[in-house]
Amino acid sequence: MRALVTGGGGFLGKAIVTRLLARGDSVRSVARGSYPELASLGVSVVRGDIADPASLAEAAAGVDVVFHAAAKAGVWGDPAEYHRSNVAGTRNVLAACRERGVRRLVYTSSPSVVFDGRDQEGIDESAPYPERHLASYPATKAEAERLVLAADGPDLATVALRPHLIWGPGDNHLVPRIVARAREGRLLKLGGPPRKVDSTYIDNAADAHLLAADRLAPGAPPAGKAYFISNGEPLPVWDLVDRILGAAGLPPLTLSIPPAAAYAAGCVLELAYSVLRLPGEPRMTRFLASELSTAHWFDLTAARRDLGYEPKVSVEEGLRRLARSLRP
Repeated sequence: MRALVTGGGGFLGKAIVTRLLARGDSVRSVARGSYPELASLGVSVVRGDIADPASLAEAAAGVDVVFHAAAKAGVWGDPAEYHRSNVAGTRNVLAACRERGVRRLVYTSSPSVVFDGRDQEGIDESAPYPERHLASYPATKAEAERLVLAADGPDLATVALRPHLIWGPGDNHLVPRIVARAREGRLLKLGGPPRKVDSTYIDNAADAHLLAADRLAPGAPPAGKAYFISNGEPLPVWDLVDRILGAAGLPPLTLSIPPAAAYAAGCVLELAYSVLRLPGEPRMTRFLASELSTAHWFDLTAARRDLGYEPKVSVEEGLRRLARSLRP
């Protein structure tokens, strides 16, 4: 198989690339930065931006499947930048697929596209998009997911995967932020009843993408559908955080604040950052407070049935691997 991976230098993108190469597939990646490590693995690296239709059309020439993993993530930032990367970029990926005759597109979405601020316990893919999102990231990912699923047809089969909280060795987002804030004494947990959340070990997330690509074809069961992906082992969110901290050799969290106080702080900080145009991102936002104080775990029946997905690396084993990667 000849595959193009957008965002191949990112955490998930690189894991997908590695999996493809290991089974003998030919891999090309398009990214704005320089990734000599990818080139050393045998990846054909195209310098470009998904917001640039010309570079995408060049990268998509001659490929059988596109894995669209590139996105602007985070809980804060310029809405226009989120739209440029996540919506306009996805439109360009779809256009490149059509122009170059690519038959399959696997899109990396997020469970946050259906998050409405309330507990989501064992929900399946019938959960609707909310009328309003609390942040630009879920709003633009939802818009992009709609575009991808609507594009499914006889010439281009599409599928969207929604992996939740991807973590593991090599993580450049979730784990480093948790560990850094804990070491600085700036990480507090939210009080209240325990809320369970799903997470996804990186190898399982990458496996799901390859399974989706292999089973995807016009009219096939996955075509035009979205799927939740996780380890299928929901844990209380602060237990998961403490276990990640333990893997880094750090003690568990002891200080907490009420969820209502965290949400109020998010409102104030968002206003301050917007009015004063402060750099960086607030320590708390409304979206983050809502995410941390509600349950998020999902029914994987559809992914198991249509994709043959079964998480191979447990949370326990993943934590052992994470600990080995974080400690000297």
